[in-house]
Amino acid sequence: MNMPQSILFDLAVNNLLTHCARLRAGDRLQIVAESAEFGYFDGITARQVAQAAQARGIETSLVMVPFREVIKPISDHDAALMAAATCTIFFARLGDQMRFRALPAETSAIVCYTLDMASFCSTYGAAHYAAYEALKYAIDDMVSTASDLSVTCPLGTDFRGPGPGTALKDRGDVSIKRFPMSVFAPVPAARFSGRAALAGFLMGTGSRYYAPYGCALLAPLFACFKDGRLTHFEGRPDDVARANGHVADIAARFDLDALAVHSWHAGIHPGCAHPLPVHEDYLKWSGAAFGNPRVLHFHTCGAEPPGEISWNVIDPTIRIDGVPVWENGRLYPDRVPGGAEILARYPCAAASFAHPALDIGVDLSRLLPAYT
Repeated sequence: MNMPQSILFDLAVNNLLTHCARLRAGDRLQIVAESAEFGYFDGITARQVAQAAQARGIETSLVMVPFREVIKPISDHDAALMAAATCTIFFARLGDQMRFRALPAETSAIVCYTLDMASFCSTYGAAHYAAYEALKYAIDDMVSTASDLSVTCPLGTDFRGPGPGTALKDRGDVSIKRFPMSVFAPVPAARFSGRAALAGFLMGTGSRYYAPYGCALLAPLFACFKDGRLTHFEGRPDDVARANGHVADIAARFDLDALAVHSWHAGIHPGCAHPLPVHEDYLKWSGAAFGNPRVLHFHTCGAEPPGEISWNVIDPTIRIDGVPVWENGRLYPDRVPGGAEILARYPCAAASFAHPALDIGVDLSRLLPAYT
């Protein structure tokens, strides 16, 4: 969308407040924001959204919260605040940390993955939320009934397995909505086998925060697995040792099943971009880049979602019963049943797929020569 930032901001605000949160004048909004001093969210976007909501007649309160690596169960006080609001929007990692926790009945909550104004005022924030929600559900349906799902990538990924045969459970296993809608529901990995080519790093999943959060690798590393269980790593001996040590460390810290490969899914939003190199900030990359179709990630190290270590595959080709719905990191919605109709209904989404963001902060050229 080649528009002035002010227009894109208005579109993104409407997308968040109306299309996603479904707020109207007279509703009560609570925004929970993380200060820029913690180096993750910019702190500005939340304040601007709060002002825009107030201008729309929405009763709005803005609460600033610190970042904490470990959070306790939601307090009665916080539960009451969320229950009293029509909707709570998190511009804070706290929202991500609470995704898999039970929230008070009738609570509506959203976690925002646009970390700054540049991301919010882009196709990622502004393109109609309902388009990607509809596409997500269409992909969920296609995946859930597939007899064969196979994934490859330029670095050598090669794994496959069947769809679960029943509806994917993302509509009920996460208590907080994502904005923007950027991934389809996780596919259980219990019946998948093969290898995932890791593009130079291991990192966390956003459930818990720990140091070191990421583990740099010098070359492509294969994570080999069978029926949802990690069997071994293959690659440079020093990378294999580094990966084994990292997995053992994180599993021991949190008393997790080190070999569990829980699930996988890929990005569906071509407006999602992350220009900063992944190795500069693993935390930001893991929270901001995963929605791009160039990224497929696994949830591993832990039998409960979402695990604590993410395996990231770059530029996947995903064939669903032989149909290449993703090809080398590009998603083709018209190959999904109902996808062409979604694009026709939402031209802004169609434009994002016609001109996808390609910069995700990962330079495969650094790794490909080591493997070719």
